[in-house]
Amino acid sequence: MTGLLYANVMAELLEDVRRGQLRAGSRVPGELELARRFSVSRITTRRALDLLARAGIVERSRGRGTFVSATLPDLDRVRADLGLAGPGSVVGASTLGLLLPDFAEAYGLDLVRGVEAACTSRGHSLLLRRTYGERGAEEAGVTALMRAGAQALIVFPVHGEHYNPVLLQAVLGGFPIVLVDRYLRGIPAPSVATDNVSAAAALTRFLLDLGHREIAFVSPPIENTSSLEDRFAGYRSALEAAGLPVRPELALHALESSLPLHLRPENVRIDVARLEAFIAAASGVTAFLVAEYTLALAVTHTLRALGRRVPEEVSVACFDSPTDPLGDALFTHVRQDQEAMGRRAVDLAVTRLEGQEVPLRNPVAFEIVPGRSTAPPPHRKEPSP
Repeated sequence: MTGLLYANVMAELLEDVRRGQLRAGSRVPGELELARRFSVSRITTRRALDLLARAGIVERSRGRGTFVSATLPDLDRVRADLGLAGPGSVVGASTLGLLLPDFAEAYGLDLVRGVEAACTSRGHSLLLRRTYGERGAEEAGVTALMRAGAQALIVFPVHGEHYNPVLLQAVLGGFPIVLVDRYLRGIPAPSVATDNVSAAAALTRFLLDLGHREIAFVSPPIENTSSLEDRFAGYRSALEAAGLPVRPELALHALESSLPLHLRPENVRIDVARLEAFIAAASGVTAFLVAEYTLALAVTHTLRALGRRVPEEVSVACFDSPTDPLGDALFTHVRQDQEAMGRRAVDLAVTRLEGQEVPLRNPVAFEIVPGRSTAPPPHRKEPSP
């Protein structure tokens, strides 16, 4: 057999129905028996039977088994709808769905490019839908993409989510889903993401090596968003490794203007007011580690409005930052390999479609890119060469 393993199982079972070896109302061999027959995993045969049930070829009953439907649809139409070629062969291409809050040059655009490039190179179709960071839109998006024919989903979860019941039901039901950018605690779906603990620790060490000792951490609310929780954990671990205290008053987790649908003038003004109060209370801070690029812009704007020079007096570093055509970065930042993230997510989704298990955690590379926003603190100058 060639192509997607579950598709080969479907094709052979459809042929059994066509030839009359499986008649209307007759019992279909169970998942384990089919797994032995086709030398595949039980996950693969379960996937094949579930798709045949959705197509009306079989009916599945818990405790009784699987039976050929009493009234069968047109087999050629079903074969075409399922993406199967002629008898005994299948088309290896599939339809994948990509669900994400939004995408922009600073973050997300290269992720989409990586997914699209991997799908195109392998002959897969791609459906895309945005959630704008809303849980209800995410729930609707999962359902809509599945109904539109997506055979696997790549999902960039919304901010602050703990349990999306529709997503959880799909995962527990065996639907192939791969998460990107972050993972969801309690949902056993594979994820592809930067090791945010290591990345934030490396960025903090960069500031420490410049001589900064009073380093603040700024982010949106971090609860139930694994990427932000891990970035704060990395910041803490680097300070502790340097023998410095982790001071709660130097962490601000209340900014929301960078979240999808929140980038409005009134929300920006609220965040700037919060930053002004925070900076005034933390007057000894010489560096800011900011969890997101858009918030790094807000921090820099607020510092300069308060008469603080960046980077001469205060340094700012963040995650992700666009670079100009000459490669000069505005901010010193963690550059995440978004294209690799997208390509890897497609690989894992297709592997899941083939009925194979994949690791739950799949880290991608990152690098620290120096930019124009950081310098040694005023009291410490670089030694002369």
